[in-house]
Amino acid sequence: MITLPTPDGRLAAYEPREPVDWPRPSGPPRARVAYAAAHVVADPLGDNTPGAPAAVDWEATLRFRRHLWSYGFRVADAMDTAQRNMGLDWAATRELIRRTAAEAKGFGDPAELVSFGAGTDHAAEAASLAQVTAAYAEQIDTVQSAGAGVIIMASRQLAALARTPEDYHEVYGRLLAEVDRPVILHWLGEMFDPALAGYWGSRDVAAATESLLALIRDNAARIDGVKVSLLDAGHEVRLRAALPPGVRLYTGDDFNYPSLIESGSDALLGIFDAIAPAASRALQALDAGDTAAYRSVLEPTVPLSRKIFQAPTYHYKTGIVFLAWLAGHQEGFTMVGGAQSARSIVHLAEVFRLADRAGLLPDPGLAESRMRALLATAGVGA
Repeated sequence: MITLPTPDGRLAAYEPREPVDWPRPSGPPRARVAYAAAHVVADPLGDNTPGAPAAVDWEATLRFRRHLWSYGFRVADAMDTAQRNMGLDWAATRELIRRTAAEAKGFGDPAELVSFGAGTDHAAEAASLAQVTAAYAEQIDTVQSAGAGVIIMASRQLAALARTPEDYHEVYGRLLAEVDRPVILHWLGEMFDPALAGYWGSRDVAAATESLLALIRDNAARIDGVKVSLLDAGHEVRLRAALPPGVRLYTGDDFNYPSLIESGSDALLGIFDAIAPAASRALQALDAGDTAAYRSVLEPTVPLSRKIFQAPTYHYKTGIVFLAWLAGHQEGFTMVGGAQSARSIVHLAEVFRLADRAGLLPDPGLAESRMRALLATAGVGA
């Protein structure tokens, strides 16, 4: 039994459930391609104050990737879940790419097991489309040299400079002409990053969608798929239907993922970092054609995901790392850039409740003791 704060300012007793033993699969899911976007583990003794270079606990970071692979997931790394543009600098990102790609070799082909985000965040002063293109090319070369897949991330620098859809097509066209294998494109909505408003050349979603589709149709052979994170299920279904044959729609919708995956989307999701054991079991059920079991496993995770990703959505990383700490995947609740402070104690208490209800606290005793320690820092139960 643990006493937790509630949203209405009270304290209430909570009795955690018995832990769930989620079986590991014999291999990756067959019905869908599923990426878990992985977080990085900060060095709890490092100087991870805002603005400082990222200090990463590399062993814990790699151990967590092994955890995701063991449940059959591919890993989408160096993405926004890993705090790109929110504390993870390019020097640490390069090291993350090198280390994770090397670790993947122990599990199979890095090109199948991990894809890395390539962006322009190391070129904050880029002042032209040519400079943005060169910045992208440098990061793409880093990823390709590691033997991994490429995810061309949405670029703040490009969003600031581009004026028309043609500007986006010019940059992406040059990049796609040079890649050594099909890549994943990345459309991150402004709820995840306000600096990306108007991406693809318009603030009107329908016009932006047409711009993206034109780019994909012109380069379909070089595009594996597109990850879409707009939190709009209807839009995703329509876009998925309009894609050329062979181009996947990777849902990044952390609100509506169960129905979107069931109806045909593949997945590249930050929430899979936190719910990997349950999501793996659900995907096994989908492989077997047991949609009832698929739904029964995933549906309890949706309230948890919606809480973690509630506005301001870009602070979802705090909840992701908090759950990794509660589950015993890392020793400290610390983040690069000090981002562990981005959510309130009341918010985190509700994340605790919802994770427990979804069967995602493998050691309730450990989770309770860590939650009590955190509560004490807020003067609760002290």
